[in-house]
Amino acid sequence: MQFDKGEWDINVTAAFLNPYNQKEITLDMVLTSPSGKPVVLPCYYESGDTTESLWKARFAPQEAGKYSYFFRIQNNTGPGESAKDYFISRPSSKPGFLHKNTLWTFKFDNGQLFRGVGENVGWESRSFENPKWTYDYLLPTLSKNGANFFRTWMCYWNMPLEWQKVGSTKRYSNTDKYFNPGAIKRMDELVDLTDSLGLYFMLTLDWHGHLMEGGGWKNSPYNMINGGPAKTPTEFFTLRSARDKYKNKLRYVVARWGYSTSIAAFEFFNEIDNAAFNGADSILIPHAAITQWHDEMSRYLKDVDPYGHMVTTSISHRDIMGMNSIAYIDFNQKHIYKHTEKIPAIYPDYIKDFGKPYVVAEFGYRWEDDDPKYGEGFDYDYKRGLWYGLFSPTPILPMTWWWELFDTRDMTPYFNGVRQISDEMLKAGKGAFEQFAVSADRIETHGVKCGSKYFIYLLNNTHEKIVSPVSFDFTGGQRVTVQTFDPGTRRYKTLTNFIAGNGKLLINGIALDGEKEMVLVIEK
Repeated sequence: MQFDKGEWDINVTAAFLNPYNQKEITLDMVLTSPSGKPVVLPCYYESGDTTESLWKARFAPQEAGKYSYFFRIQNNTGPGESAKDYFISRPSSKPGFLHKNTLWTFKFDNGQLFRGVGENVGWESRSFENPKWTYDYLLPTLSKNGANFFRTWMCYWNMPLEWQKVGSTKRYSNTDKYFNPGAIKRMDELVDLTDSLGLYFMLTLDWHGHLMEGGGWKNSPYNMINGGPAKTPTEFFTLRSARDKYKNKLRYVVARWGYSTSIAAFEFFNEIDNAAFNGADSILIPHAAITQWHDEMSRYLKDVDPYGHMVTTSISHRDIMGMNSIAYIDFNQKHIYKHTEKIPAIYPDYIKDFGKPYVVAEFGYRWEDDDPKYGEGFDYDYKRGLWYGLFSPTPILPMTWWWELFDTRDMTPYFNGVRQISDEMLKAGKGAFEQFAVSADRIETHGVKCGSKYFIYLLNNTHEKIVSPVSFDFTGGQRVTVQTFDPGTRRYKTLTNFIAGNGKLLINGIALDGEKEMVLVIEK
């Protein structure tokens, strides 16, 4: 079936020392699609030795119709090919894989538009945390409350694919295997779960901490003392042997999990600037090395991935010179804490300078901790961050950190209202978004026109009740419907106290209590 996983077992007799090292051996499934498009899918090693080994191909066809294929092997003794075969991909109503589209939206293979509404679920509970916060609990909770997107990490305590030595976890064990078997098993389960829930996610392949001198570097799988190729974090980026090792991981990730339409994007690093700089902003790793590494890896990943998953990476708050302009990075990212009010102004500057979609992949009231005594501040920040994103040119709304806190505070249902307006915007505008200015007294305003509908976000940033008129340029005549939408209750209320004429629409008597929000929906 189109966009569903098909799986092949391939028995191989070929020499290798390390079946994960593509310098020694590769197995590809070489296909021709129904439209005649050539497709090369990397296969992955499952078990066995040079006498006989089992390899697998996992493929999700993006076209309906007849595919022909054969398997091609390459090792030190030369290439070899299997006999040709074929299969039929039946048409599916599924939308397919997500791809870059505009500043506001991503687009599925079938043309359906998408905006991400969700949060970080950075990892499952560590050994010292409440054990209930697992993917099996958190992700269904997100899905049933209107979220459609999340972001999660691979690191030494969560899906530690490259880590032989793990820590802060009882879920994974140390291993002498090239890739951690526990991580492979859990990633298989995560992909199956997200596929069943209709959730999409950004898979963060690396945590910056393992490249920090005096910090995680001593435990890094790339550190020479742990059997890796590099003496220093800089050599992780510059040594050919380190780059080759990283490409082995990328090839394996695509081969084993690339078939999943739930994987929206591969993110190379979380906050790579926190490894590149020290606390005083002195440069520890040359920017050119980091940028060149990302250029090479993004090119490689695009080459080896037949599905065209989006590729990205992130910074905390300090730009890496040249990284925003890398051709094969589909969208750029940053994180922002304690300054959620600045989010709307972030997008225009980056878009103007680099012409790419921009994403705030982490934001929060605080970054130090999730102390419940700051709960009300966290809640207020959580809400406005989502709306700032919805009314700004970004394909993924800002994603809060501290998922455990917001689950405890029962904030997850709030996604329902945001998603409801997001879906209404997409339906009304069919992908068209036009920001417009709105006037009000002491109420923060943001306006977006989608097709024939006008959407206005109103936020009272004070602690006192405000009653204010709201007005904006409007040429739709007097036949107009004005409704308020309460994000908490998801209820609409029709207003009659408005005047349309002389190129303006004036709505009188909008009342908002302190730190409360409202959405206006106006339709000609």
